[in-house]
Amino acid sequence: MVLEKNITIKQAVWEKLGEVYPVAQLGDMRLPFFDVDIVAGFPIPLDNDEKGQDIELLRMLCPNPEASYLIRVQGNSMIDAGIYDGDIIIVDKSNRNPSPTEVAVCELNGEYTLKRFERRGEEGWLVPANPSYPEIRVTEEDSFSIWGTVTYIIHKPRG
Repeated sequence: MVLEKNITIKQAVWEKLGEVYPVAQLGDMRLPFFDVDIVAGFPIPLDNDEKGQDIELLRMLCPNPEASYLIRVQGNSMIDAGIYDGDIIIVDKSNRNPSPTEVAVCELNGEYTLKRFERRGEEGWLVPANPSYPEIRVTEEDSFSIWGTVTYIIHKPRG
């Protein structure tokens, strides 16, 4: 990655976030943590004195930062799993054996896709979380691997 003299690595990461970027190169990010329950019903008072300790955001989101990557999602095949076009996902490459409920980045015949992976008998299936998209059968003739498992999804609130 080529950087101009006055741009820091962290700024360049967020500005040039493309398809894949290693989390380990992001460094620490600490945010204040308010250790209170916030209700989604009637309002409650929130006192700034209730601020607990700062939390290391990336450590919380990435238990394995050396094996974690940020990837921007393209497409709508996983919207029923809460993953939308333009979202950023955190993927842990150390987990290459996802459960059927976990979302994985899978490589199929040299191309990458975001799906759930299910075994049905001797067959493997890539399962979208959107009924508008078909399931994809993985055969013995296919070149297939699980690249990693999604640990967190980052997106702005939708209104």
